[in-house]
Amino acid sequence: MTLDEVNALTPAAFVAEFCGIYEHSPWIAEKAEKKRPFSSLSAMEAAFASILKQADHSAKHALVCAHPELGHRAGIDPELSEDSAQEQGGAGLDRLTAEEYDRFHALNAAYRAKFGMPFVICVRKAGKAPKAIILEEMSRRLNSTAENELTEALAQIDAIASLRLQDKVKV
Repeated sequence: MTLDEVNALTPAAFVAEFCGIYEHSPWIAEKAEKKRPFSSLSAMEAAFASILKQADHSAKHALVCAHPELGHRAGIDPELSEDSAQEQGGAGLDRLTAEEYDRFHALNAAYRAKFGMPFVICVRKAGKAPKAIILEEMSRRLNSTAENELTEALAQIDAIASLRLQDKVKV
């Protein structure tokens, strides 16, 4: 889809097309639609990100909580969006060994217990050994504060959203 096509969409079609940019949070697309027309993909990304930045604490926390845990076995998470399934699959998180699965499960549980939300990372930016890098980040970030983790999770979500927008809108 081109930027001209994005700007020409009806409000309902825009929301339908972009409701999954931020995981299970169509309210961001609903607000972004009102910021059209976009002059560039960068302007579109900035519009989406600004809505998140302006949201209150509970909306930000709910957005983080809408993200799936990483490293679930296939079929465990019925709420896993198609985008998340592809992103996790691309990082090999749908093909974990029993040992890797146990490690992901333990770190996810510890993270959720400490911060009250799932661990979020932009898996597409995790590099050449994504499973190892993600596990290392999970361990490292367990030493953080709740405030810092919410900030980091939101930055990771913006990175995910940016890549998803780049996938959908061609310039």
